[in-house]
Amino acid sequence: MVDRAGSAFPLAVCAEMLFVDLPVAERIRRIDDRGFAVEIWNHGHHDVDALARSGATFSSMTGYVHGSLVDEAGGDAYVRTAQECIDVAQRLGCPRLNMHGTELDGRGLPVAPVAQVTGPMWVSACRTLTRLAELGERSGVTFCLENLNTAVDHPGVPFGRAADTLALVEAVDHPRMRMMLDLYHAQIGEGRLIDLVRRAGPLIGEIQVADVPGRCEPGTGEINYPAIADALREMGYQGTVGLEAFASGDSDVALDRFRAAFTSAPREA
Repeated sequence: MVDRAGSAFPLAVCAEMLFVDLPVAERIRRIDDRGFAVEIWNHGHHDVDALARSGATFSSMTGYVHGSLVDEAGGDAYVRTAQECIDVAQRLGCPRLNMHGTELDGRGLPVAPVAQVTGPMWVSACRTLTRLAELGERSGVTFCLENLNTAVDHPGVPFGRAADTLALVEAVDHPRMRMMLDLYHAQIGEGRLIDLVRRAGPLIGEIQVADVPGRCEPGTGEINYPAIADALREMGYQGTVGLEAFASGDSDVALDRFRAAFTSAPREA
């Protein structure tokens, strides 16, 4: 399948991180005009009516307002505020709602950091994610649990490693609970990205990308994204690849580099 951006995969771009000198509505217009779907974070920071009027295709958004996976009270808050997010997602036609191990503040830090994840926390996380999956089934949306790195950007976030998010999604075993596989975070936390995407396979709801170091567009760091694109083609991946990255310079150039990394012809063996 080829989308409007000309890629073998549907491509999306996070409006929170590019064209940052412009109002959000203008960012979304520029991303949409370039043929990409749009990702947003917390809907409470935006005029939802304006988002709906934009006519853009929305790929994913944050799926909670408050909560955590580590205990029952946090899980109740996740499920309760997820319904508000579902209502917005349905207005926008947004199919995926993104979750984390715990609520993050405006700097991306956990509101309640966790020094060590315990057995009861794993049980609580599995129960809450199962409840969310069932809510997603009733509402026609898919919740995606994102891996985050704790070494650079998100210290203290529980279930941050890709191996942990994968284990939880496997344990829930529900089509409305998938991974938001962020390869920037995985490179910092674990590496071996091609092995990781092959291992995650059908449990991936969406893939997010940025280069390391710097969290800018592909081609600015050490990750070989054309090789990852080849691996995705070989495994038959047809889901969305989202750019969740800052621009190293001009935002339009960043979009060109992102598209090029995922539209180049497969390499010869």
